[in-house]
Amino acid sequence: MVFRRFVEVGRAVYVNYGPNAGRIAVIVDIINTSTVLIDGPTSGVRRQEISLRRVSLTDFVLQITRSTNSATLRKAVEEFGLDKKWEATPFGKKLQRAATRSKLTDFDRFKVMVLRKKVIYFINILI
Repeated sequence: MVFRRFVEVGRAVYVNYGPNAGRIAVIVDIINTSTVLIDGPTSGVRRQEISLRRVSLTDFVLQITRSTNSATLRKAVEEFGLDKKWEATPFGKKLQRAATRSKLTDFDRFKVMVLRKKVIYFINILI
C-alpha cells in the first residue's frame, strides 16, 4: 500500500469529531506522532492542538512555514482557494447534500419521493 497523504505542515484536514466537526483546518505545526496544531482562520476553527484520530487528511497542501501566524495563514488559504476546492471534492459534495436533506420538512421529503418515482417511471418506459 502506497500512502499519498502524509501528516505535514500545510496539509488541510477535515475535523470529524468534537465541537469543530465538519470544518476544514490546516496543520500549522506537528507536536508529536499523534497530535498536531491546527488553525482554520476562514472556517472558524481557532488555533488548537488536536489528536490525529479526530481529523481526516485531505489531498490539499498549502505552502506555508511552520508555526505561521493566523493572518499569513488566512492569506494563504484565500490565495489557494481551499474552500472552493473542498466544496468541489466528492466528499464535500456529499456533505452539502446531507446538510440540504437534513433541512427538509416532511412535505419536502414527500415531494422528493414523488419526483423520484416519476424519474424511475420514465426511465423504465425508455428501456
